[in-house]
Order: sequence, then C-alpha cells, then structure tokens
Amino acid sequence: MSHYEERLERDLGAIQSRIKGMSDMVQRGLADAVHALQKGDHQLAARTILADHPINRTMREIDAACHAFIAVHLPSGKHLRLLSSVIRVNISLERIGDYAVTIARACEQLAEPPSGHMAHELERFSSEVQAMLGQAITAFNDLNAELAKGTMVLETEMEFDLDGIYAELMNNPEQSTATALLNIFTVFTNLKRVADQAKNLCEEAVFAQTGQTKVPKVYNILFVDRDNSCASQMAEAVARKAFPGSGIYTSAGATATAAVDRATVDFLAGLGLDISMATPQPIDFTEHELAGLHLVISLQGPVGDYLAQLPFHTSGIEWDVGAGKLVTGQSPGSDELKTIYRELGSQISELMHLLRGEDAP
Repeated sequence: MSHYEERLERDLGAIQSRIKGMSDMVQRGLADAVHALQKGDHQLAARTILADHPINRTMREIDAACHAFIAVHLPSGKHLRLLSSVIRVNISLERIGDYAVTIARACEQLAEPPSGHMAHELERFSSEVQAMLGQAITAFNDLNAELAKGTMVLETEMEFDLDGIYAELMNNPEQSTATALLNIFTVFTNLKRVADQAKNLCEEAVFAQTGQTKVPKVYNILFVDRDNSCASQMAEAVARKAFPGSGIYTSAGATATAAVDRATVDFLAGLGLDISMATPQPIDFTEHELAGLHLVISLQGPVGDYLAQLPFHTSGIEWDVGAGKLVTGQSPGSDELKTIYRELGSQISELMHLLRGEDAP
C-alpha cells in the first residue's frame, strides 16, 4: 500500500470512528429519553436535552471532516460511495438526537408517566424501535448489506402498528387531558421517525457496500365507486397499463354487481385493455389491508361514503371524471365511456407524475 493509500485509509477510518462515537451518543440519548418518560424522571429528561448539544457539535465536526477529506483525497469508487453515505448518515443520526430531545420535552410536560395500556404499548413500541436502530447502526458501521436488508423490513410493520396506536389514543379514556394526549401522540410519532431514520441508515449501508441505490417507492392505490362495474374497473386497467412500475392498483365498490358492465369491457377491449376476466369486488378489507393502502380514490362521491375512517397513513381523494351521473344497473353510453376514459387518463397521469416524477414507469 502506498503512502497516499495509507493516509487515505487512515483519514477515512478516523471519520468512521467519529460516526461510531456519534451513534453511541444518539442511542444513549434515545434510551434515556424513553426511560425518563416511562419513569416520569424530569431530571433525566433535562439531562437528555442538554446532552444533545455534543451530538450537534459532533455532527458539524464530522461534516467538516468529510468535506476536508474530499478536498484532500478526491475520492472515487467505493471510497466516494462510503463518504457520501457517511454524510447522509451523519444527518440522520443528528435528527434521531433531535427526536430524543422531543420525547424528553414531552416527558417534562407530563405530570405523570403513561400508565395502563398506553404504558405497555410505549414499552413494546420503543423497544422495537431501539432494537431496529441498534441493528441499523451495526449494519452501517460493519458495512453489512445483508443485515441492513433484513432490518429495513421492520419499518413497514411498525407503520401498521402506529396506525393502531393512533386509533387507540383517540379513544383511550386513560388520557384524561388534551395535554397528555398530545404529548403521548408526539412521543409515538417521534419513535416512528427514529425507525424511519434507521431504515435510511440501512439503505446507506447497502449503498456503501454494494452500490445499490434505494428502490423507488411503489404506491398501493385503491379506486372505489358504487358497484365496481364501470369507472373503478376502468381506472384500475388504465393505471396498470400506463404506469405498471409505479403502483399496485385495485378497485372495489360499495356493493359488487354480478359482473363488470359489458359495454365497459367492450369499450376497453377496443383500446387494447382486456378486463374480460375481472370480477367486481366489494369494499371488504381488514385493518391491516387498509393500512397498507397509500391512497383511496373515489370516482363517485366522497371517500367517506365508502370508508368511514381511513388509517392515519392512508390518504383519500375524490375525482370528478364524469362517473357521478351513471345509474347503477344501466350501461353507460359510448360518449359517457369516452369522457370517463379521457378524464381518468388525465387524472392518473397527473397523479403518478406527482408521486414518481415525469419519468414514472
């Protein structure tokens, strides 16, 4: 190894060592914030808030060291990948420190620590988040791509869990005041943000080790209308044809007719879209299935007419595509089908370009 290579490896190792030290501080801060909340220890909460200042200073020092490394060594290949990942991980760790501070501040606002079922949920959820963070940090520090990939999948289940916790919070008689409810809500939200950042650490570990970049998000979209015989079936078919790599598309109705409208099947067949095997489906989803939806799009009336309560992370929108005038049990005319098809094409294209960009696959 040449003198230059030795210096490069030494300087890079020093930066990695600083990241490991910052990781330890962040993990300790999060653990202290959660412990303070669980025990109602306002003194520990205050110490946790003050301990964030060294984390912020370390973040700035690592950032300066990374830029100095680039100026001196002009890295390329795996060294450049690792350094770019370190820069992003440095920011993620600092944000986790901020989330710990927010949890500690919530602790200071509560007269009593959480109790009953919410205390149990806090213990469970915080333990899962801290375990995920620990695995993510290990994966990055060791550049273990397989551990990182195995850890990333934990975030999805945590999102489903959080939807259930939010629903319980809104109906939980144990939280007697708005202040208590708001602060507990803040705690769980920030714990979930820690999990999100842990996932980011895993993605950076994979990139630094293998060069694989983050897989673009695929959106789970449900189209709904009154009977799933025409407009919603058309929307599903159009979206699948136009943007197959950007989403998972399904459709359902408030009720389900025996078969898809024949005129709709023939109209789409003339455009190269085959829905002859499609079967109308009723809106009958489990809580877990609903929580997996990113977007519910109503083509006939308010989303609330079909789903009284959407999960916290699911959004609902309403499109006027000309389907509102359709009469259940009557086949639409050719002009009506053309209008609905044209409007759906425009709305779907606008939506997917918004979600995935102009080159949405």
